[in-house]
Amino acid sequence: MAVSIIALVGIAILSGLYAGKFARKIGLPSLIGFMLAGAIMGVSLLQVFNVEILEHLSFIPEIALGFVAFSIGSELNLSVLKRLGKSLTAILLCETLLTFALVTLGVLLISGGDWPLALIFGAMAPATAPAGTVAVLQEYKARGNLTQALYAVVGFDDGIAVLIFGFAFALSKSLLSSETGGSADVLATAGKPALEIVISIAVGLILGIVYTRLVRVIRSHDNIPALTFGFICVSVGLALTYGFSPILTPMAMGFVLSNTSRSESGIVANRLRPLMPLIFILFFFIAGAHLNLGSLPSLGLLGLVYILARSAGKILGAGFGARIGKAPSNIRKYLGIGILSQAGVAIGLSIAVAQQFSQMGVHASEIGTATITTVTATCIIFEIIGPIMAKYALKKAGEIPE
Repeated sequence: MAVSIIALVGIAILSGLYAGKFARKIGLPSLIGFMLAGAIMGVSLLQVFNVEILEHLSFIPEIALGFVAFSIGSELNLSVLKRLGKSLTAILLCETLLTFALVTLGVLLISGGDWPLALIFGAMAPATAPAGTVAVLQEYKARGNLTQALYAVVGFDDGIAVLIFGFAFALSKSLLSSETGGSADVLATAGKPALEIVISIAVGLILGIVYTRLVRVIRSHDNIPALTFGFICVSVGLALTYGFSPILTPMAMGFVLSNTSRSESGIVANRLRPLMPLIFILFFFIAGAHLNLGSLPSLGLLGLVYILARSAGKILGAGFGARIGKAPSNIRKYLGIGILSQAGVAIGLSIAVAQQFSQMGVHASEIGTATITTVTATCIIFEIIGPIMAKYALKKAGEIPE
């Protein structure tokens, strides 16, 4: 008889909890343990959590990512952003654009000048997974300039990454269309991501204003988790239904709370803090269960170039941007190695490429297949090394309390 989905959720929580404790004992972030437990019980090995079951549980990572995004927004106080303003802008532009440029150039060299392929891989590279970095920041109770910069960068990074993807995807599609005698409207295709970002932020700000007012008048602080959970579910649900960002929308909600009600923001943070470990366990366990470890041997030269060029772009770009923006030395030295995680957004973009390119001829279909295979495999590596490097960066910067 099949095990109940409810029982499987319990198994995920308990196995993730103790795997996380084991990871902490050997000096690794707990989320590595959560992912390892998921990988063992997921599609690659035991298949206790098979594809069908993971589809039934797909709403959990979406809600969890909403909580992560809300947490990021609630850390983005305007006073912090003003202090980081010039350096933050320089860091974001340099690390995303240099990452795009290096990956594009690297793929161009090994592919013999295949511009559509190079542009697509370059467009995948800037996206950063916020959940891994935020989990490390919260687990180790990190505080300081680097911590604030990491919250800001992983919060805004995906917005810029989606814009870069929009333009690169449109140009690549146009080049492929010209190969088959067709045409593509580059401006219309490229403008869509910008509109989605504006709508995401606008909806998040409106929800944030309503949410903040309700937090102010709520009689019992015990009801804050339920109120917050409801608003996060609404924001993520609207984003998924109407095709805008399920990260930027709840992030904008948290931003409104942080910058209009500092006292209430502290109360909300205290009430949500006990829930976050449970959310992270479920999120990373399910992420680990999705990992197809069998795809790792298929990385090849393309995957190796992508990993090396993306890592170089993130580290060098963040360091260069921090120098231009005259950021503190610990941000210049360590920010780049703290933003290597990559997962959901990049995989989502690769799926979109595969779907769009499947009907555009043999060359386009090959690019779509190469993209989804390589990005999925490299995300496994980045999701493992990203949190480890984030912890290393925080420790070197002296921002993890003893």
